Amino acid sequence: MNPEERNRLQRIGRQFQIEGEFHEAHRIKVGHINETFAVTYFHEGRTVRYVHQTLNTEVFKEPVPLMNNVLRVTEHIRERLLEEGTTDVDRRALRVIRARDGRPYFLDHEGHFWRTFLFVERVRTFEAAETPTQAFQAAQAFGHFQSLLSDLSCEDLAVTIPDFHHTRKRFQKLQQAIAKDECDRASEAAKEIAFAMKQDAMVDVLLNAHARGEIPERITHNDTKFNNVMLDQESGEAMCVVDLDTVMPGLVLYDFGDMVRTTTSRTAEDETYLDRVELEMPFFEQLARGYVESTRSFLTPQEKSYLVVSGALITFTIGIRFLTDFLEGDHYFRVHRPDHNLVRCRKQFKLVESIQQKSEEMQAFVDRL
Repeated sequence: MNPEERNRLQRIGRQFQIEGEFHEAHRIKVGHINETFAVTYFHEGRTVRYVHQTLNTEVFKEPVPLMNNVLRVTEHIRERLLEEGTTDVDRRALRVIRARDGRPYFLDHEGHFWRTFLFVERVRTFEAAETPTQAFQAAQAFGHFQSLLSDLSCEDLAVTIPDFHHTRKRFQKLQQAIAKDECDRASEAAKEIAFAMKQDAMVDVLLNAHARGEIPERITHNDTKFNNVMLDQESGEAMCVVDLDTVMPGLVLYDFGDMVRTTTSRTAEDETYLDRVELEMPFFEQLARGYVESTRSFLTPQEKSYLVVSGALITFTIGIRFLTDFLEGDHYFRVHRPDHNLVRCRKQFKLVESIQQKSEEMQAFVDRL
């Protein structure tokens, strides 16, 4: 880290409620959305680490309500953990460090939007689950996260991304992209388009169930990838759920469905050998077991009955988003080759097929939990 960047982080640190003397800093990650730095301070004879992060306001266009959501959620979770008798709260939940003026963010003179968290120590993350045990830990973590927020009213949080998981609107956007075919790519994706059109009956399953009052709106994470759970470095126990930028009102089934999508097939998002893509039952069984065990306090029988279909639905939703972006010229997802989004779509659709083929076996297992 060059002296100019170091000095910049020292200036940023002074804007937050951080005690002690600045010692060192290093860049953790240069992400596609946010920049993240770890900073170390000396305070009362010990070192304390924090995370400074910029928030990309081109992606998150309403950063103030977003950070108000994050603050409200993290404070509520920490209160609930203390009520449960948890002793290591700073490793079990993110802690937002407020700015000197009390706000959960600081806007610098260049217009950069900064937030700060206490660093979570002695944990690590994985890009993908490597064992069924890890799948169990992730499901327990996300389920417990939802459980801790189950008594928080949806009215207490802003909707930061409207229609984030609205599959019907995603499906309609795909149909429009097919009709326009502005990039003359529809013929190349004919097989994928045909598969997508055959799934029309699945598109509204959760939307209709919610409209009928069968499944309620709750506070949900909305980005339940495995790498958003921190695991203890030694025991492998799930410790802390992170990346809370999409926490808002939604359906818990969307969260579980995305866990199925990202945890039950040990293949890359852009896997080209589709014979390798399948739902692995040991991973699904541990995922379902961990989730149901950690949500017994609030999960209704109706919500539980939709767990299997949610995996197919959310996987399909992500697939049609890749397909739509491919047809429109790759404007949304970063690509590294012309057919990258189409390859991603094919992987998602193959997983949908696998879930559908194994749905009876999956449902029988869920029913026994």
